[in-house]
Amino acid sequence: MSTTTPATRSIDGVDLPAAGIWKVDPGHAEVGFMGRHLLFTKVRGRFVDVAATVRIGTDPADSLVDATIVMASVNSGDQTRDDHLRSPDFFDVDRWPTATFRSTEVDWNGREGTMTGDLTIRDVTRPVTLGVEFLGAVADPWGNERAVFDAHGRITREDWGLTWNVVLEAGGVLVSSEIEIDLHIELVRQ
Repeated sequence: MSTTTPATRSIDGVDLPAAGIWKVDPGHAEVGFMGRHLLFTKVRGRFVDVAATVRIGTDPADSLVDATIVMASVNSGDQTRDDHLRSPDFFDVDRWPTATFRSTEVDWNGREGTMTGDLTIRDVTRPVTLGVEFLGAVADPWGNERAVFDAHGRITREDWGLTWNVVLEAGGVLVSSEIEIDLHIELVRQ
């Protein structure tokens, strides 16, 4: 039995979001990251000011994402660390207030796929590939159609000029090079 709602359509027996324009609901979106401190400790953070438009294509592979992240909105739960992340050592938010992501290719299979796009941080643009999963769609109590996605990937921060670090006496460095990206996104159909 199909569970298709107005916000979805069935493609090859799989319910997927309806084609059209969708916008990220910033109050229900998490653009998170995780790096390691002192080689072992996981340090998580997120950006709370995010805007994105998603055009879901009739063919899911024709979908496009255009997102902007306000870098000063970084929140890791520690004001000193957040101030350091905003400084010229890292994001340099006075010079580069936003980061952007624009998709260039989508490969979709069932409820999962990959999305490759250009991520620009500090005026440096590099390709990033994210694994994406469609979790479902629902109409909210106010009549809005919503779709929910998760996406995950990894980047090497030095590729964007984020090179600040401290060498540890025992070997290794204070902040990991590899950063995990973890997105939980709720979209509202326009």
